[in-house]
Amino acid sequence: MVIIIFWALNKIIKNINKAAVIASLFFILLFSYGHFLSIIPNFLVDNFLIYNHDLLLLAWGILLFFLTSIILNARKSLNVLSTYLNSVGVILLLWLLICVGASEYKTKSALKNFEIKNFNSFFTVNANLGDNLPDIYYIILDEYARDDILKEYYNFDNSKFINYLKSKGFYVASKSRANYLKSEHSLASSLNMEYINYLNDSLGENYIKRTPINLMLQDYQVWRFLKAKGYTFIHLGSFWQPTSYNKYADINYNYQLMSNFSWALFGTTAVFPISRKLGFDYRQEQWQRVYYKFNKLANIPEIDEPTFAFAHMIIPHPPFVFDNDGNFLTVEERLSRDKDKNYLDQLIFINKKISELIEKILRKSDKPPVIILQSDHGIGPLVLRENPEKLLLKIRTPILNAYYLDDEGKNLLYETITPVNSFRIIFNYLFDTDFELLPDESYFSTPSHPYKFIKINDN
Repeated sequence: MVIIIFWALNKIIKNINKAAVIASLFFILLFSYGHFLSIIPNFLVDNFLIYNHDLLLLAWGILLFFLTSIILNARKSLNVLSTYLNSVGVILLLWLLICVGASEYKTKSALKNFEIKNFNSFFTVNANLGDNLPDIYYIILDEYARDDILKEYYNFDNSKFINYLKSKGFYVASKSRANYLKSEHSLASSLNMEYINYLNDSLGENYIKRTPINLMLQDYQVWRFLKAKGYTFIHLGSFWQPTSYNKYADINYNYQLMSNFSWALFGTTAVFPISRKLGFDYRQEQWQRVYYKFNKLANIPEIDEPTFAFAHMIIPHPPFVFDNDGNFLTVEERLSRDKDKNYLDQLIFINKKISELIEKILRKSDKPPVIILQSDHGIGPLVLRENPEKLLLKIRTPILNAYYLDDEGKNLLYETITPVNSFRIIFNYLFDTDFELLPDESYFSTPSHPYKFIKINDN
């Protein structure tokens, strides 16, 4: 794109140096827009800019026009300035390549000692289920708090939904909690049926890259186990890059125009607010994605082969794009309401969609499925910053955790079960494996030390 704009400008103004400088200026302003916006005080953004960006876009346009006019009317040769900008560009590119190369080298060095624990010895165990292999649904409702926390901190009674689940045959673990307080850690643990504290030994507590943990969200023990049993692996992706797509899945579903990185980059450019003025809101993709994944989940019983479906639903977690009836929530509407209402509206909506999905799956299934409805962690990170460590267990760790199994399977469950033991119990029941149950514990880590795990005490 840079070359095309430079070529067009050169054709118009017939001056290669001026064309190069204007093209550089255009791209500097284009990609610095979002970064400049990020340093503006929040109250100014919320009250004057975020709705339509008129003031900042106008300022950016005036600045571009003013500087372009100066460049076009300059009588002196711009050879020196053009050469300087080109040199700076080359230096920045080289520096970027050096940083990327150094980072990749450091990552590969760390990964030499990194090894995902596996349970291959269990993969050869055969169960006498014959053609009675049930479909297995693992549905993550991101940041879905436990009912007692919803009552205490949101004054919201979620008993109607909990009672509905119980009436349909679900076991709801009333005292369940997350093993880890971040999505990547929590899912890596539950999908691999193991605590991931051992990563600290192989990577070191000062290692900060998420590459190892992201690998564990792609190539994990649960799908490998079920694949060895003849299951078709279906992955329903989110907008979050680690779970947006799984290269090992037999079928990938995702409603995604751009990757998470592309969206992040797009959001920092001046094109983003302009596109919104033209009627495009990137948040609509998340709104459509949730509906899309529910439709796909409802059709899974029609597949002849036994299936394992993993669906990461980033809801009721932000972005807040649903009202309680499932209508799209515009930015203006979101900002006009407090965060508690936005969160609860998304929770109320997702309760309705889950209830509809359960009815469809149970009606369409030839044999009783296994369904796990589970949150990866409780209510959001702002709570962590505002409360001392001793309250982490009370606020952040309590989660929704519900299982659809037959009566014999439900008898193996207990009210304090945590996600790390979910598939250990289910595999023991369905496939006669002998996974030992692990202690139900919770850990947290900080952004600066993501692999240094600190146990949250119960008292």
